[in-house]
Amino acid sequence: MKEMQLSDQAVGALMMALQKSLMEQSDIVPVIKDFKLRLSGDGLMVMNPPLVKLGHDDEEAEEE
Repeated sequence: MKEMQLSDQAVGALMMALQKSLMEQSDIVPVIKDFKLRLSGDGLMVMNPPLVKLGHDDEEAEEE
């Protein structure tokens, strides 16, 4: 069996999934299970990383 490692991009995608699940108070497992992975020279890449969106209300709260 060939060993593989996560690329920096894949680690970032995992961190974004964690951030999103914390912000939305949702389960992270479905997000990770839906990752589409591809092997590259740098390691495994996530082809569909999650997006974390901040609402306008969040930005105003940070300014106050």
